[in-house]
Amino acid sequence: MAGNSPRSPVNADIRDPSLADGGRDRIEWAWSEMPVLRQLHDRFLAERPLEGLRVSGCLHITTETANLARVLQAGGAEVVLCASNPLSTQDDVAAALVRDFRIPVHAIRGEDTDTYYRHIGAALDHRPQVTLDDGADLVSELHKGRPELLEGVVGGTEETTTGVVRLRAMAREGALRYPIVAVNDALTKHLFDNRYGTGQSALDGVIRATNILLAGRTFTVVGYGWCGRGLALRARGHGAHVVVCEVDPLRALEAAMDGYRVMPLRLAAAQSDFMVTVTGDKHAIDRSHFEVMKDGCVLANAGHFNVELNLEALAAMAVERHCPRPAVEEFRLSDGRRIRVLSEGRLVNLAAAEGHPAAVMDMSFSNQALSVAWLARRGSDLAPGVHRVPEAIDREVAELKLAAMDMGIDTLTEEQRDYLSSWREGT
Repeated sequence: MAGNSPRSPVNADIRDPSLADGGRDRIEWAWSEMPVLRQLHDRFLAERPLEGLRVSGCLHITTETANLARVLQAGGAEVVLCASNPLSTQDDVAAALVRDFRIPVHAIRGEDTDTYYRHIGAALDHRPQVTLDDGADLVSELHKGRPELLEGVVGGTEETTTGVVRLRAMAREGALRYPIVAVNDALTKHLFDNRYGTGQSALDGVIRATNILLAGRTFTVVGYGWCGRGLALRARGHGAHVVVCEVDPLRALEAAMDGYRVMPLRLAAAQSDFMVTVTGDKHAIDRSHFEVMKDGCVLANAGHFNVELNLEALAAMAVERHCPRPAVEEFRLSDGRRIRVLSEGRLVNLAAAEGHPAAVMDMSFSNQALSVAWLARRGSDLAPGVHRVPEAIDREVAELKLAAMDMGIDTLTEEQRDYLSSWREGT
């Protein structure tokens, strides 16, 4: 498997190999919830579309990612993984990937910044022909620190909104040197993963971290993209009074029409019991908001990077800090107000919970697997830049998911197809 003989050691840096039994059980539990990936596994095993392809993935090391890796491996790829967030690694999963699937993993939950980037360097030492990224850190490091490896890269994929934004910025500046498929933009990814996955898993993280009742509380969602839509919907389902803060007038209007209160963030900060950022931008919650924030407000981030909260400003304002619960840090200000930050401002759904449910990641990672196979065939023909997932892949994932759910749909008749392609017939 993956170029390793059964007796050869796997080059890895993980916390504890003895955790592998529990990790394998949880990987198999997720596998049972990922029917599309299971179908692709059988197809890849038979067709071997990735034979000998070196793949480096900078992803959240979770049970779902493990199942993506086993599908790529079944297709013949030589896979190496590192973490895309210091707090998202599930150490038992990393151990099982190394022991049972012989996939080199360089990831430890809670690793410091130097270790995080050393692990990215280890993934680049694999000399990848295809990169898998979640946030574009691997691509960024490849371009900035290891440009000599770029010539051998056929293409890559990007999983999340923040990464796509960074990659498009690179492309605009002419810095991006190879084609990358924006998996995040596939309809079967962002309409489902972002809305239903983030909506459920971010709230799961908030609830696990705090054990505070949401019903009757004011819950502010900062950013009303697809993740924000899902988060607001689920918070309302828990009985919270939901406020939305936005900078885009169209999204703000949509939130208002969806039944939420819309207001400037400074006004929301003064009355919110919970505030969760999902903007993808820097310092969405800043010093001016801390200055008026309600006592006891819980802050969390469900965007990719922890820069969405200006934690340096909050630390400078605090006269006392302590951790009343494992994933909670409380900052006491000079006037006695307390502001509670979850999971160091990192992705709350992965740092305080388990991330998206496997059933929704089934679609996201099926897009990943099929896009990698597409790049293996077509990557050398593509220009450097950010490319959409081919529509045929998006539709295939939807069709496979519907079939797995035992649901069917209708097809157009020839008469209906002719009507839709013609301009002559009217009233």
